[in-house]
Amino acid sequence: MKQVLFTFCCVLSSVWGSVQAAESVKPNIVFILADDIGYGDLSCQGAKHVKTPNLDRLAKQGCRFTDAHSPASTCTPTRRAFLTGTYSWRQKAGSSIAPGDAALTIPPGTATVASLLKSAGYRTGVVGKWHVGLGGEGGPEWNAEIKPGPLEIGFDSAFIMAATGDRVPTVYVKDHRVVGLDPNDPIQVSYRQKIGTDPTGEENPELLKLKHTHGHDKTIVNGIGRIGWMSGGKSARWIDEEMSDTFVKHAVEFIEASRDRPFFLFFATHDVHVPRVPHPRFKGTSSVGTRGDVIHELDDAVGTVLATLDRLKLTENTLVIFTSDNGGVMDDGYEDVGSFDYHPNAPLRGTKGTLFEGGHRVPFLARWPGHIPTGSTSGALLAHLDMAATFAALVGADVPAGQCLDGVNVLPALLGKSTTGRADFVAHVGGTQGPFALRSGHWKLITPGGGGYGKAAKGSVKPSAVGPQLYDLQADPAESKNLAELQPKKLNEMQGLLVKIRGVEK
Repeated sequence: MKQVLFTFCCVLSSVWGSVQAAESVKPNIVFILADDIGYGDLSCQGAKHVKTPNLDRLAKQGCRFTDAHSPASTCTPTRRAFLTGTYSWRQKAGSSIAPGDAALTIPPGTATVASLLKSAGYRTGVVGKWHVGLGGEGGPEWNAEIKPGPLEIGFDSAFIMAATGDRVPTVYVKDHRVVGLDPNDPIQVSYRQKIGTDPTGEENPELLKLKHTHGHDKTIVNGIGRIGWMSGGKSARWIDEEMSDTFVKHAVEFIEASRDRPFFLFFATHDVHVPRVPHPRFKGTSSVGTRGDVIHELDDAVGTVLATLDRLKLTENTLVIFTSDNGGVMDDGYEDVGSFDYHPNAPLRGTKGTLFEGGHRVPFLARWPGHIPTGSTSGALLAHLDMAATFAALVGADVPAGQCLDGVNVLPALLGKSTTGRADFVAHVGGTQGPFALRSGHWKLITPGGGGYGKAAKGSVKPSAVGPQLYDLQADPAESKNLAELQPKKLNEMQGLLVKIRGVEK
């Protein structure tokens, strides 16, 4: 009997040691953040208008999270919250969409996803869309060293665009320098000129033609109107049709250069944000116009990254996450989409820039072979700002006191060991004063004004002009019945919880 017990204990000890060893492995981490991809934009999410075989493969080989959220329904505040683990509405700079010449909105010394992983021995890189500012006070000096930037907040390397494709400057930045810049043709950028004029105050015919488009200054660069004014830097300007391939190339190069040590890649695609200019090999491949075409281009980019991991035999020890910075949007002024009958956020209500679920509930796919159950789904509530705490827990990094204030370690949910994630979640569109949306359990509160965002709200039912909105998402996931008047006790409870989370007086 003693021998049997001894043998059993040895086996149990061996198994437990194997579990501990598996969980102590430091996996490579690839976090892919797409731009403006809606909840219903992928085949694995029910889309019929496009085909996304590579993303479907990711879902089939891992877990599809059905209640995952971007911290905001617009880009800059989401990216900043992801990087810092703190809601952007707690941080004044960068709480709204940043212009293309914004200064870095994350002060050096702030703990970020990258700095936490770097402290644990990871090589860290960012490729793609940045859009949280560059340079010190006053913004970047495009013709000299551009710092502080990604390298000052935890990244070892960076190949990025400063903001978005519809904003100037239309150049890439590698580490601290504009790529391919001719010093004899310096870049000038301004977001502070009167519409239709250049920085001298003189009327510019090209800008005057576009003065009513989106209500912004516009510069025509490569035949496309961009927000802001730009001159110079002709040799450094990107080619829109080649942008996706360019970012993929640098993502692959980072992975290849980092294969012999743990690495973290933040791969932030520009697809499917406007202006949508797919490579010719994707043009016309969907039945729903350019937006569908660039979804195909995005899927191909993800496929190339996955194929690289396969080729280098890194797949088994790499955690890959795919998600989006906010919900999808159709009518954004660049393309006539009126003839295409589909909703990128189906079956949810709302779009990018609203606080309905379609504005911030996004696809979230996670794969780590042998650790995340294959072909699984999870209804755990989680948000991008949880990644700092979660990755830190995964690799054994210490989060400094007073940092990553709002992130929750959702590693048990990520690994399929728990069906719950965070207890509550606050979304916003931008700014520090709201409006806000609060999730707590299956209840959701939207504060007054939280349903509209200019053209982005078109196609969704607008909220009443005044008053809060309260929804039971378990019974009404489409947010069709406002229960604020019928459930005054629950409304008051939710309003009190939001006040507590925000740390402000009611």
